[in-house]
Amino acid sequence: MTSLSDETFQAMMDWDPLFATLVGVPGWDDRLPDLGEDGHRALRARLADILGRVDASDEDPVARDVIRHQATSIITEIDARLVEHTVASSMTAPVANLLSMTSQVDFSQRRHLVPRFLRQAGKRLRETDRGPLRRHAENGAAHIARFLASPKQEWEGEIDVRGEFARFREILLSLEGRDDEHAGLCWLPEGEANYAKLVRDYTTTSYTPAELHRLGLDLIAALREEYAEIGSRVWGTTDVAEIFHRLRTDLLWANEDDMLTSAVEAMARADAEAPKWFGRLPRALCEVRLVPEIDREAAPLAYYADAALDGSRPGVYWLNPLGATERSRTLSEVVAFHEAVPGHHFQLSIAAETELSNLRKFAFIDAYLEGWGLYTERLADEMGLYSSDEARLGMLGLDAMRAGRLVVDTGLHAFGWSRQKAVDYLRENTVMPDSEIHSEVDRYVEAPGQALAYMVGRLEILRLRAEAMAATGERFDIRAFHDLVLENGVVPLSTLGNLVTAWSGRV
Repeated sequence: MTSLSDETFQAMMDWDPLFATLVGVPGWDDRLPDLGEDGHRALRARLADILGRVDASDEDPVARDVIRHQATSIITEIDARLVEHTVASSMTAPVANLLSMTSQVDFSQRRHLVPRFLRQAGKRLRETDRGPLRRHAENGAAHIARFLASPKQEWEGEIDVRGEFARFREILLSLEGRDDEHAGLCWLPEGEANYAKLVRDYTTTSYTPAELHRLGLDLIAALREEYAEIGSRVWGTTDVAEIFHRLRTDLLWANEDDMLTSAVEAMARADAEAPKWFGRLPRALCEVRLVPEIDREAAPLAYYADAALDGSRPGVYWLNPLGATERSRTLSEVVAFHEAVPGHHFQLSIAAETELSNLRKFAFIDAYLEGWGLYTERLADEMGLYSSDEARLGMLGLDAMRAGRLVVDTGLHAFGWSRQKAVDYLRENTVMPDSEIHSEVDRYVEAPGQALAYMVGRLEILRLRAEAMAATGERFDIRAFHDLVLENGVVPLSTLGNLVTAWSGRV
């Protein structure tokens, strides 16, 4: 008999079968997401039925919490109709993500579905009452044009996928699109209500957009004090504007090879130090690879791809070298710690190597997933992993980005900020180069609420750690605490809190 956890996991993988193949879960290698309205309605009905049965199920309390979250969050995404205005970012846009995944998973059994997938995406865009930003439609079309101009790739086989991609590109170019003054969800039908639900699902908390906006402003102000402290040691100045200028202009990469070498060396230091901070270490290895050239324009700065369950593929820390010589080298170490060791590689590999259900191993709960990644950026400083104060400035740089996300994401989607206002805020309060600021803002526009998960998750893990230390006193063991956080799989923050409280009472 299929458990409710298994039913939920099956629905999750039907929602994102490419992810199933990426992590090595069999059964979805011949599928692509169904983007049609009928398919979304059918999946929504399945998830609503699961929600109606979860309270009476024999699942344990943690599993019930995860089931509720996963079913609710996918329903929220379906109801928000994000597929109808998400066309540029390779992290979230269906077609851009499809192209990026062709270099990561086997398409031999699903290539025949690509034309249907593209037709569904095009139909949703032609018939929508919301639509993407005009600039995003143009960016998505440019991404496809780069693919069409590239040599034929092995994954295409004998299927004429390029003709369908060309037709989808024409649809993008034909869209009127929204202007930059109306970038957020609040300008779209049911936008405010949809955003409130997305905030709830991405943060797994009761924070309102207004509360998160204020939290971000306060964090940005506090970070300026840390910039001044470290800046005085590096350059002999406490003037934050001067420190920002020096970070943008003085500490850039000479070439992409140096960027790659730095990441490899940082991960090696982290691996060597990890046994002092973690009782359980992942069996899976982690490799650093450069993002394929064809995907670099649409790909983020860096990201992690899970190791395959059967051990056939290691975890991969994908590093995007685009614009390396315009990028601060201070970010290299902190990004490696977040994405790879002891960040997402430890988090996802340890969960995958437990006896937990697939639901608990692979749930899509960004507050836990990205909260851990951001937590490890500061943990790395405790572990003595940063090679210099310059590298610690990189840590502050990413802190500022994530705090800025609280301000900008809510500004765009709850308070009606223009795209330019969001760009201006990040330009004033972070050290990101302009190209990255524009890319980040476009990402926030296309993935409403997702960027909030990072800082909210980190702050909650830190709060739980402090409570556990207070409750256990001298008995507190940081290795055991980290094992607890990672060995229970992917869970909502409130559930993690219950686990930590119970553990503290037993220690």
